[in-house]
Amino acid sequence: MGRALVERMNAAPPDRRRVWVVCGLLLLASAINYMDRQTLANASVRITGEFGLNNEQYGGLEEGFGYAFAAGSLFFGVLADRLPLRWLYAVVVALWSLVGFLTGFSESHHQLLVCRVLLGFFEGGHWPCGIKATRFLLNARDRPLGNSVLQSGTSIGAIITPLLMRALMTPEPGSWRGAFQVIGAIGVIWIVLWFLIVRKTDLVARPGDEAAVSGPEVSLWRLVFSRRMLVVYGVIACINTTWQIMRAWLPKFLQEQRGWSEPDTLYFNSAWFAATDVGCLGAGFLVVWLARRGMSVTRSRLIVFSGCGLLVASCALAPLMVQSAPLIAVLMISGAGALGLFPIYHAFTQDISASRQGRITGIASIAAWILPAWAQRGFGWLADVTGSFNLGFTAAAFLPLVAAAILVPGWGKDKPSTPTPP
Repeated sequence: MGRALVERMNAAPPDRRRVWVVCGLLLLASAINYMDRQTLANASVRITGEFGLNNEQYGGLEEGFGYAFAAGSLFFGVLADRLPLRWLYAVVVALWSLVGFLTGFSESHHQLLVCRVLLGFFEGGHWPCGIKATRFLLNARDRPLGNSVLQSGTSIGAIITPLLMRALMTPEPGSWRGAFQVIGAIGVIWIVLWFLIVRKTDLVARPGDEAAVSGPEVSLWRLVFSRRMLVVYGVIACINTTWQIMRAWLPKFLQEQRGWSEPDTLYFNSAWFAATDVGCLGAGFLVVWLARRGMSVTRSRLIVFSGCGLLVASCALAPLMVQSAPLIAVLMISGAGALGLFPIYHAFTQDISASRQGRITGIASIAAWILPAWAQRGFGWLADVTGSFNLGFTAAAFLPLVAAAILVPGWGKDKPSTPTPP
């Protein structure tokens, strides 16, 4: 303990350039995370056809992933507060990449489900590690932008995946397997870059870091049931349910209900994630811009969060549209708002406790994934019963506004920030 304390006291903060280089690596980790995750969604029509699955069974694959992700987030969240982050993060990426690679060898629904559960468990370690890293690297004002960079990697990975799968998949049955294997192997490249670039002293707490957290430090159990953590549970359950429904079911909605071809759907899916990336980065920049002009950090976050919720609500119009141009516009706008919610949410969690950031992220992930996991199977069941995805998409569109209604009155206020010169 004495040696660790001395290292923390002597660790100089990385210069601003290095901070953003490390944030770039976090972006790449998020990209790889989503590349491994999105292979299933992009090959969903082929896989459900090959294995003879209905929509409820496909939803069950996503359900298993979600429950495992919640468990993995808590498990690795505890480890992130106890083990050196530089090594833990690399191990997490290696494990989920291996499972993604092995998924390409699945020969049955059961094997695919096992792989999906293991993938969810190991991918659950990404967010406790990534959010703790930005917590170490950035101050409170800049964290929404750093979180936007981290979160935007999900879109970049999801942009690349449909294009890569379009190139790798042929008309031959089972050609989707190679895509899982190629994408799973990419994690090795990130691990090499991580150890080459990131220093041990980049990811440690600085003296006085805990003092920046609002309110006195309390026991973990009191923290878990504190007002702000209860707000966090409600917010993340709502916004992640919407995001996971859109991410997992949009390709099937376009192909099976709007009659789009597989190539057109893959190209659109790539463009849709590009729009979500714009929304994610834009939300972070807008929070920083408002804070630099004298608005309090909390108020700037709440305004941008509520605006993103309004954008997502426009997705309720999608089931009413048949023409491609208006449908594309609505899906792009709602997607941008959906991902823009997350960096702001993460910034709020980073205000609760610096020393317990990993556990906070992991505990919140249980709320983040229990409802979405249940909703995935329920969405599939509803689609089978009604013969349509419309009702499920409409319900999902309004959940971010519910999250805003919880967050805005529930979080509390902070002191106005001092304007920063441009």
